[in-house]
Amino acid sequence: MTEHTELLPDPLPAEPLGVVARWLADAWAARRQPNANAMVLATSTPDGRPSARVVLCKQIVPQPGYLVFYTNYQSSKGRQLEDNPRAAAVLHWDALHRQVRIEGVVVQGTAAESDAYFASRSWDKRVGAWASAQSEPVPSRAALERSVAAAAQRFGTPVPGSAGAEQNLRIDIPRPAHWGGYHLWADAVELWVEGQARIHDRARWSRTLKPAAGGAFEAGAWQVARLQP
Repeated sequence: MTEHTELLPDPLPAEPLGVVARWLADAWAARRQPNANAMVLATSTPDGRPSARVVLCKQIVPQPGYLVFYTNYQSSKGRQLEDNPRAAAVLHWDALHRQVRIEGVVVQGTAAESDAYFASRSWDKRVGAWASAQSEPVPSRAALERSVAAAAQRFGTPVPGSAGAEQNLRIDIPRPAHWGGYHLWADAVELWVEGQARIHDRARWSRTLKPAAGGAFEAGAWQVARLQP
């Protein structure tokens, strides 16, 4: 086995999210895990009760500096983000000896952006978005399946997962208003590379964010420091 010897650049890059985007591309190319963009997202209630789950990072925008993910706005995480619009995220690629931690402010993406992404999804996933009141209780699995069947009937599609259902079926299914994208605007980013004998290589970038028009932010310059492992 080849010994892992990677270190972070010296001097450190002026901004971190370009590195994060390259690392994600490396993870996809390595084909070591089915969802290289799997990202742990942590949110909390206004009184500080945290919760975490895995979502998919769908885009990294190094400039001006945010990540994109999609979900049901009425889910538990959506409600928490409405009450406390800050989150922390972790991308970890064990086989590549790399990890990214991101903290920042979360705002909803534009309707046009959410519409475009929703339209790119397969028809069965779009039906599922209409059928599921995410995070709400359901009496039984059978009740959930009836909800899926009702949504399929509404849009004139087969029931997702049913025998003979075409995976490439082309049909217009609009995006539900309760489903869409979020932008996680980073005000802190930590890059981590595994080191021998646990002498890991770490660096943390931080910046200030000032709210601007249209759900965007005016960002200050990144400040960076190496951290002890």
